[in-house]
Amino acid sequence: MAYLRNFIPLSAGALVAASVALATTTASFAAPRYDGLWSVSIVTEKGDCIASYRYPMRIARGVLANGGDMAIDVSGRVAANGAVYVTLRHGDTRAAGSGRLIANGGRGSWKTSSCSGSWTAERRS
Repeated sequence: MAYLRNFIPLSAGALVAASVALATTTASFAAPRYDGLWSVSIVTEKGDCIASYRYPMRIARGVLANGGDMAIDVSGRVAANGAVYVTLRHGDTRAAGSGRLIANGGRGSWKTSSCSGSWTAERRS
């Protein structure tokens, strides 16, 4: 599980990513506005997870997906106003994140059962 401990701040990662459990929003979800490949940088601010990590996330029709090679289950959405809600799972470890995308960037927060921190994102395509 050392591998998982090193990854999960992202588990964030990725994306992703927050301080709340996966939330559903009633706002309409973004279609192509935020679609593409994003690079998400995760920073641990509390806990013993790896200090920082970068991972790719893909958005298609407002739905977040794993954009990389690691076997991470990603579920989440981007609302029309850029609000992001995401949950990532790897084995029995779960992370939740939230935040906001604006144009080609974004930021937010994430949390696991033992760590928490912030994330930033940059659009790659």
